[in-house]
Parts: sequence; structure tokens; C-alpha cells
Amino acid sequence: MNLFTDIRALVIQAIEALQAEGALPEGLATAAVTVEPPRDASHGDMATNAAMVLAKPAKQKPRDIAEALAAKLGADSRIALAEVAGPGFLNLRLDPSVWQALPAAVLKSGTDYGRSGMGQGLKVNVEYVSANPTGPMHVGHTRGAVFGDALASLLAYAGYDVTREYYINDGGAQVDVLARSVYLRYLEAHGRTVEFEAGTYPGEYLIEVGAKLKAQVGDKYVDQPESEWLAEVREFATDEMMGMIREDLALLGVKMDHFFSEKSLYGTGKIEAAIESLTEKGLIYRGVLEPPKGKKPEDWEPREQTLFKSTEHGDDVDRPIMKSDGSWTYFAPDIAYHYDKVSRGFDMLIDVFGADHGGYVKRMKAAVSALSDGKVPLDIKLIQLVKLFKNGEEFKMSKRAGTFVTLRDVVEEVGPDVTRFVMLTRKNDASLDFDFAKAVEQSRENPVFYVQYAHARVCSVLRKAVEAGIDVSDEALAGVDLSGMTHEAELSLAKKVAEWPRIVEIAAKGHEPHKVAIWLNELASDLHGLWNRGHDEPDLRFLQDDATVSQSKIALARAVAVVISAGLGILGVTPAEEMR
Repeated sequence: MNLFTDIRALVIQAIEALQAEGALPEGLATAAVTVEPPRDASHGDMATNAAMVLAKPAKQKPRDIAEALAAKLGADSRIALAEVAGPGFLNLRLDPSVWQALPAAVLKSGTDYGRSGMGQGLKVNVEYVSANPTGPMHVGHTRGAVFGDALASLLAYAGYDVTREYYINDGGAQVDVLARSVYLRYLEAHGRTVEFEAGTYPGEYLIEVGAKLKAQVGDKYVDQPESEWLAEVREFATDEMMGMIREDLALLGVKMDHFFSEKSLYGTGKIEAAIESLTEKGLIYRGVLEPPKGKKPEDWEPREQTLFKSTEHGDDVDRPIMKSDGSWTYFAPDIAYHYDKVSRGFDMLIDVFGADHGGYVKRMKAAVSALSDGKVPLDIKLIQLVKLFKNGEEFKMSKRAGTFVTLRDVVEEVGPDVTRFVMLTRKNDASLDFDFAKAVEQSRENPVFYVQYAHARVCSVLRKAVEAGIDVSDEALAGVDLSGMTHEAELSLAKKVAEWPRIVEIAAKGHEPHKVAIWLNELASDLHGLWNRGHDEPDLRFLQDDATVSQSKIALARAVAVVISAGLGILGVTPAEEMR
């Protein structure tokens, strides 16, 4: 049930009726016709731009079209009033019976209320986290993990077939550095004194890994040249780090559907196949690039390279895919990885990158466009930095990691639910301040607490109703007569609940799960507002002397709780049943 979709369908029917009567010309495009909440709630419940959209192609004044539409719409029992405003906007007020029927519809659907078929089962690959397997996940990875996971859940809720994927960056030189660092800890485990030189990883998290390596191989690698142990230690260390990363993700409730190893691209012909695909399209050539912007000619040496003609697919410059020594650039395996995704039949790709990958956006979009002949869109979401604050001061250090605050540090401090919700309170491309004290503060200023408290309040009402012998099962509440729900505060809350299916589609279309968190806070505010008005207006209290009247009040509150539960489910947050 989506009231905004239903009323838009009613507007389209009115347009078609006017066309059938000859009042409007045939063949008018209606895709841009919208029905949404008006900017000013005093103007009505919904507003449509239909007359403004149709005026030019119909060669009529928008106000004339709006008045004709108002007459048609006013004949429907759901429309209490259709008013023309300004040059031709049409404001609609719905009959109270529409809002009175809403709680029953929500309770019958449960947390499926708001689910959308918008995605039409299209296959979407959401790649997120994809941290180098060289250490524990830090707070920046935490935000990316939460964002990617919530986005995947949101898209699934909106009707897409979603695959959650982690790209293991185990093909580069950084994994050799990891292996050398683990080897030093391995020597330490044998009682040797070691020194961590610049470029190695000195974090204490590798002490246990070194000890595990000793337990597995004994003194096999002690005093041996690097050529004897590097490959095996590299594989061992990568496996250990990925085990640590999986544990960290589990702390957040993140579970991947698929892990893809960068290493699997090398020596298997996969990179060559991807480049050959581009070659067949005439997009690979030998050439010399212009000097980078800001470089003086004497600081730059022109050389012939193998290039991808990415400018034909929207990039600023063509990109090297092979170095002068014949080895692949970093870009080549990335092309091959996305070629693999396209080959797996995904209809849409979404990459969640750190803010430092901004320079990769255009080239990756160009690559996917070329590989898929423009059929598979790629959306890249950049995750901005998180600043942590504790006791009023910026919090930067983690002894175990050596140089940064880990995901585990944050979750152990405030818990996974708070971590996830706070990480979604701002848009992904905006920086985020995470204050440990505020994150657990029990006040209206803390959105996590405020939303959880709203759900817990409803649960408290349900418990008290059961103690009073009132049947508050969803089945019973859905059958209650709500025609007595006429107070503006109650109707306003029902109207807010009605927005949920629309919010889901807007957030899913824009790949913006933070909009769910923000809207849940608004819904919670409306619920708390109604609760507080009950202190002064007894008729608004959820528990009344009459059991049937109580059921009618509780039905609305329970509908709010159902929607909060569904929204928190998308965010990966457990709804609270009581606050301690």
C-alpha cells in the first residue's frame, strides 16, 4: 500500500478522462507528473504538479488544466478537497477515512508495509568495505561497512536482487609488506629481538599472528632467506587478517554474500580477457599522454604507453593500463574485476569507496560503460571521514592497531546498534562527527535513543494493555473501528506513517539510506508529541477505560512501531522493547 502512488494513479486517470472528453490532447507524456507532500502542511495532504507539467505540451494555461483536474478528482470519495494554488499547482486534502484505514493496512502487512516492487528483481552488486587485508578495520571502514550494508538492505526492501560483495585487495605489494611484518612477529615468538623499519606494520594485532605461524611451522622459516618463506607467509597472513576482518564485520552484524580475491585475477587470464574485450571495441591503443596538469614540461618525460580510451566514455583523460616494463597498472585488475561483475549478469553495480578514491570515479565509470556497452550503470559512493570525540576531545589512537581507532574499539564502546545508527545520520559524502558521550546520551538530541525510545514506549503500552486484559494482537487491532480517530494530532501521525513507502522508494532510488534514519527520527518525534499531548488531553492517551477505545488508540501506536521496526531493520538496528 502506497497512498502517494494510489493518488498519483487517480491523477493519471483524471488526465485520461479529460483526454477522452477532448479537454486535453491525446499523447501527453505523464512520466514527470508527481504527487508528494506539499512544502507547507497547511496547504493540504498532497500536491500534484500535473497541470504545470502538461501546460506547455497541451498548449493550455496551467490554471485551466488544474481546475479541470480538481473537478475530476473531487468526485472521488478519497478526496475531500482539491484546491488550485498559484499558477496551477493542485493541493489535495484526503478524507479522514483514508487515514483511519491506514493502521489496519499496516498491521495486516506487518514489516512488509512499505516494501516496493520498484526494483523489479534487477540484479545489483553492492561492493563495500573491501579493506586491504593488512590489519584490523578502522573507523573509516566502519562507516563504509554500515553504509554499504544498509544500502544493500534498502535495495532488497525496494525489490532488487542484491549481492553483497567484498573485494579482497590481496594482489598488491602491501600484502608482501604484511608478510614481512608477520615474519618479524614470528621471529619475536622465537625470542628474537626485531626492529620494525619504516613501511612495515608495527601494530600489536600481529603478535598473535606471528605466534600462530610459529605454532604451525615451528622454526622452519627462522634464519631463512625471504625467497623461502614470503609466498607461504603471505598466504597465511592474508587468511589470518581476513579471519579478523570477518570477525569485525560480524560485530556490526555485516555478512557478505561473496568474497572476491584480487589475486585470482593474476595468472588466470582474467585481466587479459578484460583488456581483449576493450581491444575488440577499439578502445586500447599505444600512445603518449599529455603532461599532468600543474607539471612543467621539464619535470615530465613523455613515453609511449598502452592506454584505455576512457575519454570515449566520459573520462577526462585516457588511462594507462600497462607500464613501460610490460606489467599491469593498478587500473588493469580493477577493469578485470568489474568485467567479471558484468559477466556475472548484474544489471547495476554500486561501489562504496573511501573519500581518497575520488580520482577513481570517472575512470571506473568509463571502464564499466565500455565493458557493458553502456548497459550496466555503475554508481560510486564516496564515504567521507569520521572524527571521533571522547570527553570533549578528538579521539585518535588505538594501542592495539598502532595508529588508528578500530571498528572493534567503537563497537565495544557503544554497541553495534548505536554505531550503525550514528553512522547513518548524515549523507555518505558529508563528514561525520561521532561523539561517544552523545551516542549513548538519553535525550531528544540523540537520534538513536529517540527512535528506540519511541518503539519501546509502544511496547510498554502493549504490555500494560495485556495486563489489563485487552487483546492487542495485530489481528485484533487491525479489525478495530477507527472512525473515531478524528483528532488532528492522531491524523497527523497517521499521515506520517503513510509517507513510509514513499521514503523507501526515494531513498532506494538515490542510494541514500541516511534518509531512512532521518525520517525515522521525524516519525519518532510525532509519536512522542502525541504521547506528551496525552498528559493534558486524556482523550489522546493510548490506554482508556473502555477496552475497545483503547484498541483503537493502540492500533495507531502499534502501526508506528511496525514501521519503526521495518526502518531499523533496513539500517541493521535491533528495535528496543524497553529502555534501561
